[in-house]
Amino acid sequence: MPVQTADLVCLQCGTVATRATAQLCRRCGLRFGEAPPAFARLATCPVCYLTTDDDGRVSSLTQPGRRLDINAHIDEHDRHPVGDDAWLETLREHDRIRIGRWHAPYDLVRRYLVTGVVDAGRNRLAQHNAVVMAMTQIQRWGRQPEIFGDQEEWRAARDAVALLMDRYHAVGVRRRSAG
Repeated sequence: MPVQTADLVCLQCGTVATRATAQLCRRCGLRFGEAPPAFARLATCPVCYLTTDDDGRVSSLTQPGRRLDINAHIDEHDRHPVGDDAWLETLREHDRIRIGRWHAPYDLVRRYLVTGVVDAGRNRLAQHNAVVMAMTQIQRWGRQPEIFGDQEEWRAARDAVALLMDRYHAVGVRRRSAG
């Protein structure tokens, strides 16, 4: 089924009209289909963390040159996953994730796996632990850095995060279990 852009979608916040006769978004007050004002906070995809462009749309993942509203973009992720989220959920323990012998905030680790950026989000600080340190080091210097004063704990955490990255991005690769 082809992804279709809804006619009545607010291009600022992504709200879909509940009635065919609606003209204004009840969430932000913008007319449906109009480009958001320059000062507006734009919609962000909860799957890949991509923020819409100034026109309130993003490029299609399937059809180059086609522009989609945020909802149609999210639907496209059914055919274009960013990683193996089902597997990642198996490592989740409430709002944290277990990586090797360490724990870290789930949302922070998932955002890092998808974007490659260590970011706790707006107005939030990341709790610094071995996993956050490992993600920061990999982001800055790569997987096998030569760090003066490197610690065994940091090396082990970098290895665990690198293994997690490889497995998460191996979408569609079937793994055989030993035994």
